[in-house]
Amino acid sequence: MHDPLIFLDLETTGIRTTRDRITEIAALRLEQGVVTSRWHRLINPGMHIPAPISELSGIHDAMVADAPAFAEIAEELREWLGDTPLVAHHARFDYGFLRNAYRRAGTSFSAEVICTLRLSRRLAPQHREHNLAALLERHDIAFPTRHRAMADAEALLALWQRWASEHPAARLNDEVQRQRRLPSLPAHLDPGMIQALPKAPGVYLMHGENDLPLYIGKSLNLRARVMSHFQADHRQDREMRLAQQVRRIDWRETAGDLGAQLLEAQLVKERQPIMNRRLRRTGRLSGWAWPPDASRPELQRADTLTGREAEAMMGLFRRPRDANEALRQIAADQGLCLRLLGLEAGRGACFASQLGRCRGACRGDEPLAVHTARAREAMARLQIHHWPWAGRLAIGEQGATNTQAWHLVDHWCHLGSADSLTGLDALAEARGAFDVDTYRILRRFLDGDAVDQLTLITLPRQ
Repeated sequence: MHDPLIFLDLETTGIRTTRDRITEIAALRLEQGVVTSRWHRLINPGMHIPAPISELSGIHDAMVADAPAFAEIAEELREWLGDTPLVAHHARFDYGFLRNAYRRAGTSFSAEVICTLRLSRRLAPQHREHNLAALLERHDIAFPTRHRAMADAEALLALWQRWASEHPAARLNDEVQRQRRLPSLPAHLDPGMIQALPKAPGVYLMHGENDLPLYIGKSLNLRARVMSHFQADHRQDREMRLAQQVRRIDWRETAGDLGAQLLEAQLVKERQPIMNRRLRRTGRLSGWAWPPDASRPELQRADTLTGREAEAMMGLFRRPRDANEALRQIAADQGLCLRLLGLEAGRGACFASQLGRCRGACRGDEPLAVHTARAREAMARLQIHHWPWAGRLAIGEQGATNTQAWHLVDHWCHLGSADSLTGLDALAEARGAFDVDTYRILRRFLDGDAVDQLTLITLPRQ
């Protein structure tokens, strides 16, 4: 390639593009095979440089104390870079840091980027390791000083020149042009894997090294949703980590959004991917129960409830603190006594009654039976929605391409899905445990406008 190129490397305070900061920038401009100019600055990150990072790079707080902030050199750097393509190793990292630095400086930045990590995987697919240290060793390129920006930029240039001597110019040019044509993907991913993703509803599963489950998501357009993760990786720490760690993507098509949401909730709980938080939380549910002969509500564990048992609970909460807060709010709204509800210790009149926030059942101003009736009625708003069907419910979902799925549900428990109504016969003996996420998904679809797009058939229980 004879086009001008800029070989770029950054040193930073860490790997989080949105929270960590740049500490050093070095760049070499290559024209017609000759380095025509260099750009190098230490940058004051405005934050402490962690000791492990200082040990690795040799850059410590005192070195950058008098250095300019990035905003002070932003325009100078932009003018020097111009519109020349940037060459970087694991370019997504450096480019992400640059874009975020410019955004914090009150402007935007974009450039064409060539990733030598991706290029190495294309030129030498037989090798497993493609980090810069491994490449320098493999090509017998000696660089005793590493992990400083200029040294790494020079090492990258030496690698590029070695490739130019080992491969025909047409081969290198073809691979660079291929990068330009393809979507911006992590270097570890096969672009063909993305091209195979359907533009259809379903669930995608991202795996890391040793097939470790990283993230599970759902979408009405699988390809677009997966691509969006990588387009946002310079803005969000989680997306950057995902782009760095993902090695394989699997997916399962569904007929529509309901099937995708149910399957996502199921797979997240089964496989516990490390980057999912909300849906992977299982167990430890608590709920309010108020037996007929009890004087106050009781907070009970609800980890293994069936659907029928869940209906009797007044609210399901992931933490006891959330359950107590919900009851406190009801008490405040209805003028109930926290002491009689068991949320406040002591005897006699409560403090809230002196402030007019309690109607005084604790001091005899309101009959206890009246207070109890009011409390039971108010707490009923937390109760799980009553199952209104006489038996199990088969929910039919029609896809955009005439695909169809049926989901079998009983008392808000998802028992399974099948491609046809008769296929649900195999689930006749299925029993399900109540799951609050599945309950909320079903309520959204069955109580909202989406129900008009579904077919509902009540089936007798076995």
